[in-house]
Amino acid sequence: MKADGIEYDERMELLDAVSWPKPLEELLDHAYETYRQSHPWVSEYELSPKSVVRDMYERGATFTEYIRAYDLMRSEGVVLRYLADAYRALRQTVGEASRTEELNDLVEWLGELVRQVDSSLLDEWAQLAEGAGVGAEVRAFVDDGPPPVTRNVRAFRVLVRNAMFARVALAARQDWRRLSELSQPVEGTHRQVVADRVWDADAWADALDPYFDEHDEVGTGPAARSPGLFVVDTGSPAERVWRVKQILDDPDGNHDWQIWAEIDLAASDEVGEAVVRVTRVGAL
Repeated sequence: MKADGIEYDERMELLDAVSWPKPLEELLDHAYETYRQSHPWVSEYELSPKSVVRDMYERGATFTEYIRAYDLMRSEGVVLRYLADAYRALRQTVGEASRTEELNDLVEWLGELVRQVDSSLLDEWAQLAEGAGVGAEVRAFVDDGPPPVTRNVRAFRVLVRNAMFARVALAARQDWRRLSELSQPVEGTHRQVVADRVWDADAWADALDPYFDEHDEVGTGPAARSPGLFVVDTGSPAERVWRVKQILDDPDGNHDWQIWAEIDLAASDEVGEAVVRVTRVGAL
């Protein structure tokens, strides 16, 4: 703004107007006012609605991908601490009557994400919780170091589903370059199955051009995230490979276009995230 010749006072006013997405702000403020009438001691605190967890979940992003997307390399610790606090709040304060399968999936995913990045945050929480007399339950949930990411099957399934849906979202934007980057071998793994074809930008474009000849868009809304459009074959325990397919939500509701992939469990354990190898993209 300074380079554009905007005066200092005007720049400050414009910066004051910069904010962030605040989902359900009006509803939350009303509920908070109602709660504060019978609990006056909370008046010194103000609500600050954010959509960080929801944005991360909807993007299907890993912690590293999210940090890179918003150029937050200098604030990684702040983001991680926030995610850990959000996980703790969801786990401790949402009553059983309000819990749904979708919420439980999100909580498991969020806890596993934090644990794989830095388990010390959950250790710290557990130590504080022990002092409050609820440490036994929490302590059993926390290990000395990150466990294999595939051990928590429910959380890992969400990780895989998010990784597959991230590819759907990129396909919807026809971001072939980013899809190509996701198809590269994962650093730090000793086991990385060589794909039958190289999924570079041209390969993704060639595979999905026929789809866009038939349809104007790829759905990315709630219907597109439906569990019915995500199929998992866990295979045999000895093989340690999941075979998954993500069905695209086309406008006509045909659901005949899919992304097939294999999930290498051993490689996933090495890097602490789902290692996805796309095997095919196309129509049935």
